[in-house]
Amino acid sequence: MASSFETFQKRRLISSYFSVVLSISLVLFLLGLLGLLVLNSQKVGDYFKEQIPLVVFLKDSAKEAEITQLKQSLALADFTKEAIYVTKEQAAQQHSATIGEDFMEYLGDNPLQNSIDVRLLAKFVTPQKIEAIVTQLKNKDFIDDVVYDKPLIEKLTDNITKISFWVMVTAGVFLIIAILLINSSIRLSVYSKRFTIKTMQMVGATKRFIRLPFILRSLRLGAIGAFLAIWGMAGVMYYSDKSFPDLELLSDKIMLGSLFGFVFLMGLFISWISTYFATQRFLNLKTDELYY
Repeated sequence: MASSFETFQKRRLISSYFSVVLSISLVLFLLGLLGLLVLNSQKVGDYFKEQIPLVVFLKDSAKEAEITQLKQSLALADFTKEAIYVTKEQAAQQHSATIGEDFMEYLGDNPLQNSIDVRLLAKFVTPQKIEAIVTQLKNKDFIDDVVYDKPLIEKLTDNITKISFWVMVTAGVFLIIAILLINSSIRLSVYSKRFTIKTMQMVGATKRFIRLPFILRSLRLGAIGAFLAIWGMAGVMYYSDKSFPDLELLSDKIMLGSLFGFVFLMGLFISWISTYFATQRFLNLKTDELYY
């Protein structure tokens, strides 16, 4: 009978530990992913900004030397990420592939122009800076026009600012929720040992002596939960990097190390502070209050 009871108690204990570890790992995993989103929100915004081309259309009368000089100057400009020269013939092929037919068969001539597709660095993709670049380019006589999607850039700039703000707010709220959830799981774990705490106190054990094993156990559970969360985050980041290599999610090793370190320390800190206050509460209770 005693053996059966001990087995039952061990199962309850293991189940309690498992639920605490699972709660900590899931909450820290979600918190880590949100932290990753916060840290990479600027990078994601920059990625989309750099996909918007600035198209420089050249006049048919433009000389080869002028075109070559312009290509070189644009490639070396501090605002340029990439500059690609597209001939009118290449543009015609691309357009025909898009519409699914050769439009020059019934036009009899190629109405398109030679152009240079310029992709700007993200910090220059703002309405004011692009307008300054456009004005500078239009001063050249052999440039016919400079075209870009102005409404899209204005909307993108505005939306990135709003999204970054709300992501930060959400991260703050979720951090508070994470602390409360982990605290609740640990408090329930300590609650199951409230009679043991009071018994140790009644035989003369000091509060520090009683708290220490509970805190050490919670730190171990917090460390295990944090490691599981970090492994889960690493897996998500690996597959995200494979799916979206242009975002270079794994390129900043210092940022990743800081994020993993933050998640691990949060697991330890929340486990420690929650256990400290939970045990302190039961230490301060009277014996007849343990039943409520």
